[in-house]
Order: sequence, then structure tokens, then C-alpha cells
Amino acid sequence: MGLFWSACRPSALPPLPKVYDPHSNARADQAYVTHMALNVRVDFDNKQISGKATFDVVVSDKNTLMLTLDTRGLTIDSVKLDQESSMANYALDADIPNSDYASDSSAIQISSAQATMGQALRIFVAPTTKEVHVYYRTGHEADALQWLAPAQTEGQKKPFLFTQSQPNLARTWFPCQDSPGIRMTYEARVQVPPGLMAVMSAEGDTILHADGIYQFRMAHAIPSYLVALAVGDFGFRSLGPRSGVYAEHTMLARAAAEFTDVEAMIAAAEKLYGPYLWGRYDLIVLPPSFPYGGMENPMMTFATPTIIAGDRSLVSLVAHELAHSWSGNLVTNATWGDIWINEGFTTYFERRIDEAVFGRSFSEMEAHLGHQDMQAALKELGTESPLTKLRLDLNDLDPDAGHSGIIYDKGYHFLRFMEEQIGRDRWDAFLRKYFATFAFQSMTSERLMNYMRTELIRGDRALEEKLQLDQWILGTGLPSVCPVPQSDAFTKVEEEVKKWKSGVPAKQLLTSSWQTQQWMHFLRLLPENMKTAQLTSLDEAFNFTRSGNAEIQFEWFQHVITHKYTPAYARLEHYLTHIGRRKLVFPLYRKMASDPEMRIMAKRIYAVARRGYHPVTYGSIDEILLKK
Repeated sequence: MGLFWSACRPSALPPLPKVYDPHSNARADQAYVTHMALNVRVDFDNKQISGKATFDVVVSDKNTLMLTLDTRGLTIDSVKLDQESSMANYALDADIPNSDYASDSSAIQISSAQATMGQALRIFVAPTTKEVHVYYRTGHEADALQWLAPAQTEGQKKPFLFTQSQPNLARTWFPCQDSPGIRMTYEARVQVPPGLMAVMSAEGDTILHADGIYQFRMAHAIPSYLVALAVGDFGFRSLGPRSGVYAEHTMLARAAAEFTDVEAMIAAAEKLYGPYLWGRYDLIVLPPSFPYGGMENPMMTFATPTIIAGDRSLVSLVAHELAHSWSGNLVTNATWGDIWINEGFTTYFERRIDEAVFGRSFSEMEAHLGHQDMQAALKELGTESPLTKLRLDLNDLDPDAGHSGIIYDKGYHFLRFMEEQIGRDRWDAFLRKYFATFAFQSMTSERLMNYMRTELIRGDRALEEKLQLDQWILGTGLPSVCPVPQSDAFTKVEEEVKKWKSGVPAKQLLTSSWQTQQWMHFLRLLPENMKTAQLTSLDEAFNFTRSGNAEIQFEWFQHVITHKYTPAYARLEHYLTHIGRRKLVFPLYRKMASDPEMRIMAKRIYAVARRGYHPVTYGSIDEILLKK
């Protein structure tokens, strides 16, 4: 096949996992994809991606002779086999048609798709089939895609498009076997309007092409959720020999200044857990509607502009996304029920990078805030909730249902506990071997536990009992042996809070050297029953309402909502209409929705803000504001 770079295919893919994925129609036991070539056109006028996806396939079941791909809302125009000499017989979310395999006709019957599964595209193949070509178009409700008008961008002049495929939205913009346990290499030819630039989670150029045609290749096998595309009016600035940042031109200098520590982070990560295997590490700062803090697309981290604080205080998010280059992209959860293997390992790795680059004090503040987030998640879910397990049963749930502080910080605290019990040197050696042994493979909780028992416990019953693997991974709630991070910097904050509560004016508190994390801790410690005069004095002293730091504003606005502090309402509304990061806006809407008076305000703001949010964000908010 190989439209562009046939060399990008590996000689052999990693062993195919035999794991059932409840969130994919794919049947890798029958036939699976090893390589994809996209040849697509991006149409801003019609908000559509159209073209051809060509797949290299391995037919593993010579009796069934069927390749099943995930789609959701795609229009399938035609399917062809091998050198496109014959039309394929296929069905879209329907029973297998009763027609002869050799026929040139195709049968399409569209039934109502399940909410997240979409329509299975079942393609008849021959025992000797090597290539399958699918001509398709995206629909208007392709939830992976966010099309932004010029007014929704920083530059205000040209449109913007970005994708967000995790957990199972890749199927809304290209047909694929949309399971994290199935990997493929890919290449792409993308045509965009002249004057716009395109980047992907792959090797490509850093310059604007006058003809609007860009070519990419990803030589390593990755899951479909890591295929990513962004198109817009942005530029590139180098950060070091193997790193750089893309951003809209009006933000490029600020972004480059914020990310000056990236090369040091890469060096620290490699020293910890082995070589960075992806070549380059670049970032792109997306418009504010991006629904996450960051997305670990290989070679190209997608980042929210809310981390551009001007003082590099929020760049631990970059450490997190970089760490995913090992934990997540290199060794990947086999299903979304094992997402803690991605996020828990990455949170641990992130804080080890933070410690190496910024010092132990900084990483302990981050760990302490994470511990608070975990406790809040446990309180919200209930300690007996099955969603407080690390290994989740999501068979009847949306794959995003388990996305909470549990997978990040219970996972982190488990790995920190392992480090403390085993010793840092031995633990680090184990992790280096783990990443090397399972590179470009999928991982389940059961497989990981077996590996830990083989490599670490080695039949030592006393150590097995001490580590409590089953309780940590398969149990609800939190084991009593969970470590509690200690932060001297936070102790100083707590002393100042006590002084303020005793009547010391806010302006007299010793805060001049505080970092963002200390301010967040301070705001979290404030009482739930403050008077308006107290909020006014705090705001006058520290200018929380007009802070340029999105995380500090988030903590402050929760008090604004609780205490109905009207002087900050205008800035709260501005915040909610100019930021689309789900972590920062959803909790504020939820808090407002719990009060009848504030709920009216929330619905009024949301009526304006919703059109600027990504489906990942508005899907969550719709549940609390629009559905009865």
C-alpha cells in the first residue's frame, strides 16, 4: 500500500493481546489492522473531513473472513480491496448481508447506534486480502472534532480545527479498530485551505506549505486514540535540539517562554526510566476550548492555554504529558477499565520529573494537592463505590465513567507506597525493566500484578502481605497504609491561615514568596462560612478575582459561588465563557446548579458558553443543566 512512506511500517508488531474490549466493535481475533494511510481533505466551510483510509490487514481467522472497524456517524461511500480492483461487500451496523462474496454490490443498512459504540463496519475479506480501502466522510456530530470560527481563536483572523480522540472518539473522524489494545503505524496526507498549517501526532514539517498539503508518518505502532490532528494559523519555535512549541502567532513567544524547561524534563525522564523512543517532543498550545489540560498525543502534546501563567508555575502538566511517552503511549492500558495503568503511572512519573527538575519541595506540594483531590473523589463517590477501584469494571458504562481523581492519585499513591516499601533504587530498576519489556504493548491489571509478583515479590509471602497488591488494585476505597505527602511549604501556608482566622488582616500575611500551589492550598483551607467583608478583604489584598492564573481563579470562584460574592460575578462569567477545560468549568457549573438562584445564572451563562465548548466538556455539563 504505502502512499507516502512504506518504510514507516515495522517488520513485526508486538504480540496481539487477547483482551475483550466492551467499548469497541473490533474483532482482532478475526482480522486486525497493522498500518493505516489517511488521504483526507479538511473542509472548514462544511465542517467535514473526507477522503480515504487504506489499511494493511492481517486475516487471522480464515473461516470468518471479516474485518470489523468502528465508526460513529461516518458516511461510507465505498470499500475496496487490495489494489482497488474489486469492490468489497460490507455492512454498516447491520447483519451480514446475504449476498455472494465475489459480488461487486455493497449492502448498507443503518440502524440506531449505541450511545458510544457507534456503527460497526463489517467488511468481507478473502484469506489473501492484504489491503482494505475505505472512502468516507465525517458527519456533523463528529465528537472528536472541534471546528472554531476565527472569533474563537487567539488571533481572531482564521479558523481552527483540533481533534480529541480519547477515549473512543477516533471512530468519529476515521474508521478504525478503536480500542487501546490494538496498535497500528500510520501515515497521512492532509489537504487544508491555503494559509493554514497542519500538525499531527507524527513526524512532519514545521513550516507553512503554500499548497496546503502536509504529509506525516508515525513509525511506531500506537492505538487509534493517539492519532491527532490540528489545523490553524500557528507558527513554530524551537525549544531545544529535539523539542519545540506550536502556537498561534500572538501567543507563540509567551508559550516558548513558559516551556523553557522542556529539554531538562526530557533529560530527567530518560535518566529515570530509559530512552525517549519517539524522536521529537513538540507541543501545540490550542485555543481555550480544548477540553483537557493536555493530551499526550505522541510527538505532539496538545496543551491548554490555561497553563500559560507567565511564571512557569503550572508546567507540571507538561511533565505529566511527557511522562505519558512511557506510561500510556509506550505501555498502554489494554481497555479503559485499566486506565489507571496509564494515569496512575504517569502521575507518579510526573512527580519524579518535577522532583528532579524543580526540587522535592515542589513535587511534594503537587503530591499533597493530588492527595486532596483523591480524598474529594472518595467523598463524592463513596468509599465502597466500585468506581474507587483501580481496576474498573466499565462493561455497561461509558468508557469515560471512571475518569476521576482515583485513577490518577490512588494510582500515584499505590506506586509511591511500592517505592517506600521496596526502596527507590530497586523500584526504579523495576520500572525501567517494565517499560523496556512491554514497550509498544498493551497491559492489563492482571498482567501487571503477575509481573510485579514475578519480578518483585518472587514468592516472598511476607512481602506479598506487606504490599497488598489485591487491596490496592482490586479493592474499593483506600488502604489504611496509604502514604500521606508532607509539605513544609504547605505548613507555612497553614500557619498564615491560622493567623488570618484569628483576625490578622489579609494584607499582613506573609505570602510574598508563595508559589501557585501554595495559593491553591490557601484557598482550599478557607472556611465555608465567610462573610462578604472577609471575601472583600481577601480580594483586595490578593486580587483573586482578576488573577491571571486559571488554577487560582478556579479555587477562588468556588468560594464566590458558595458565598454569592456578587463583585466577582462578571469575572466568573468571563471565566466560564472563555475557558473550555472540563476540569476547570464543570465543577463550577455543578456547584452553581446545586443552588436554585445560582442555577438560573449558570443556565444563562451556559446558553452562551456551550457553543464554544468541545463535546467532551458540554456532554458532562448537559447532564447537570439541561437534562431533567
